[in-house]
Amino acid sequence: MENKLLKFSLVCITGVMILAANPKTAKAFEEGVAGFTYDKFTKSFETDSPSITTLSSDQIPFPGFTNLGIADVDTNLLIRSGPGEGNKILGKLPKDAGCEIIEEDKGSGWTKITSGKVTGYVKSEYLITGLEATKLASEVGDYVAISNSNGLRVREHPSVDARILDQVAKGEELLVLDALVANYGAEHNKWVKVSLDSDEREEGTIGYVAKEYVDLSYQLKKALSMEELEYGSGVSSLRVRLVNKAKEYLGDRYVWGGTTLGRGVDCSGFTQQIYRKFGISIDRTSRAQASRGTRISTSQLKPGDLVFYGNGNYINHVAIYIGNGKIIHASNKRDGIKISNMYYRTPVKCVRYING
Repeated sequence: MENKLLKFSLVCITGVMILAANPKTAKAFEEGVAGFTYDKFTKSFETDSPSITTLSSDQIPFPGFTNLGIADVDTNLLIRSGPGEGNKILGKLPKDAGCEIIEEDKGSGWTKITSGKVTGYVKSEYLITGLEATKLASEVGDYVAISNSNGLRVREHPSVDARILDQVAKGEELLVLDALVANYGAEHNKWVKVSLDSDEREEGTIGYVAKEYVDLSYQLKKALSMEELEYGSGVSSLRVRLVNKAKEYLGDRYVWGGTTLGRGVDCSGFTQQIYRKFGISIDRTSRAQASRGTRISTSQLKPGDLVFYGNGNYINHVAIYIGNGKIIHASNKRDGIKISNMYYRTPVKCVRYING
């Protein structure tokens, strides 16, 4: 496959930046909607939408935003219910995450913003705005493939005959590595090269998904809500404290091989270090963690138990179950530590290390 600059064209459709990845958006591209062309990846890609006009990277507003703000912090920018540090924390805006600025109060030094599912106030001094934000947005965003069907099959090679590595739930996002698989016989332009969650291998699990079953989009990170879970009855205080401690690191960085909370961890480094804070010693890698403890069924899961993912008997990712069908995990370089539906991929094993 030839090495060429990967080029995507972004279009603003009803306030959301969407690429022409399926029949729903193809018509807009054929009509030459104004877009944004940006060289971000050095993978093989050739655009199939030459009719799109380009939008300068210094144009304001940036596509998808009326008044863009980007978090200028090392870790997370706290979002509060009112303009003051005494107000309740509603969520976190990760480093380089985008938000829509609703109103800035220069007198108080606070700005009302909305991002993801969170609307609240942040300190104005930690927001990049205007032209600087527009230029930065073209550098810090990522291309993602959003599954538009349940059971999206991730295959080992770009072919319907290739082995299925995993299945992904509708609405889940996969990091795009290559938009088109060129020069692959009759399969030309029908596949997207993606990365599942990163594991102990830096590149993570690489696979291919059929282009017709995903929506391609260029996105900035979004705010994370603090209201992510409610506990059921019979959950021990140890489990509650462990999960709450894990949630303190929402939005923190994913670093391959990392084992330092607050500075960067990978999936198994995250679970190991969270457990260590509560005097529980577990192995370093996801495969080793899965080989010990007590195996349990998904119906037996309690907050604090571990959920493993992989290909068949090969384990390559681990997460902490937090209740209500959700997990918290160090996902990948784009998302960092995040909360997901437990079935966003197919769990292959569940293990318990906590008694009670």
